[in-house]
Amino acid sequence: MRLILNVIWLVLCGLWMALGYVVAGVICCILIVTIPFGLASFRIAAYALWPFGRTVVDRRDAGAASVIGNVIWFIFAGLWLAIGHVLTGVALCITIIGIPLGVANFKMIPVSLMPLGKEIVELP
Repeated sequence: MRLILNVIWLVLCGLWMALGYVVAGVICCILIVTIPFGLASFRIAAYALWPFGRTVVDRRDAGAASVIGNVIWFIFAGLWLAIGHVLTGVALCITIIGIPLGVANFKMIPVSLMPLGKEIVELP
């Protein structure tokens, strides 16, 4: 079931959302100071391509720097990526088949708003 959902996800919205994260990551990596944001963006792009079977958990070793970084990320990229998740989630929820994909889009909003201090892990 995960494979089927991931393939449908990839075709309907995963590729476009991952492209948004890659663009944000490239911009962040061009500006040398924001390379950690770019790396987090690339990590989320991989998650946005193939989300079913994986989840996001908080890292225990994340400190105050990740909180400050998340505020900066929210202002410059997180809000726009979250809006993309909301729009695609609503569009997917219009059809009955797309409801699980829309819910998955809504579940990705917190990590798109605050990616630092998070880790993506495989589900058992």
